[in-house]
Amino acid sequence: MADLDRPAPQRRSFIARIFLSPDERRLRAGWRIVAQFLLLFICLNLLGLLLGGILTSLSGDAAMLFSLVISVVAITVSIYLARRALDRRSFVSLGLYLNRWVVRDVLAGIAVSGIIMGVVYLSEWAIGWLRFDSFSWKTQGFSQALINTAGGLLVFVIVAWQEELLSRGYWLQNIEQGLNLFWGVLLSSLLFALLHLGNPNVSWVAVLGLLAGGVFLAFGYVRTRLLWLPIGLHIGWNFFEGTVFGFPVSGLSFIPRLINQQVKGPELITGGAFGPEAGLVILPALLVGAILVYYYTKGRNTDQGG
Repeated sequence: MADLDRPAPQRRSFIARIFLSPDERRLRAGWRIVAQFLLLFICLNLLGLLLGGILTSLSGDAAMLFSLVISVVAITVSIYLARRALDRRSFVSLGLYLNRWVVRDVLAGIAVSGIIMGVVYLSEWAIGWLRFDSFSWKTQGFSQALINTAGGLLVFVIVAWQEELLSRGYWLQNIEQGLNLFWGVLLSSLLFALLHLGNPNVSWVAVLGLLAGGVFLAFGYVRTRLLWLPIGLHIGWNFFEGTVFGFPVSGLSFIPRLINQQVKGPELITGGAFGPEAGLVILPALLVGAILVYYYTKGRNTDQGG
């Protein structure tokens, strides 16, 4: 009799089935991602209207840093609004819990990526594909080299925050909820790679390398369910690649560097003017990094990153 008395489930309309999640009253994951893009577009344009005058008055490094600040504010605000209004979840639930792992994970990520780039540098140097020229403080002076290093670190902290919040934060987690973890990692990593299509010297090999790099960064999130480790990995990747070891960073070669060097090896392996991400040399280095991440996170409880 209990089954006869139970009310029949309410039939969902065609529109509801397309736009709404089957088990809760919120947009499906794909629509949430599209809506977040629209919010980002609106935020960028609003900030451009409000702060465009200041930006046009600046030049050089100041203009680049100010435009980066506009970008990180727009991305952060758009994701915060999307997370609250569309996802109906808290912002920190993206993996931003302030717990005992914050500093440890960021520093561990920076160290792992430092090892990765050290492996790349030493491998190319040992084979004869890289020529060391000088240390920057020999030509610029110690104080200027220190300022450049600090500036590079600041820029890469901002870049890592915004790209990880977007890629391993909003994209990966929403796609995972809509499909599964495999597709969340793969599609978010592909979107991450495609974000760099406008960079100088980009190629299909570079896109594949960035895709592999995105999967590596996602591995840090999957192992901890926090964004702090991938943020640290991302900071260390760019900082050691460009500022310390003197490689181009995803095609960008204007970054001040501590080591002046020249890469002379085959572009397919070294990555050439785009940097190691576009070369086969990055694959064994990523394997080394993945092993280090695995052992660092071994036995970790991923319930709210704990």
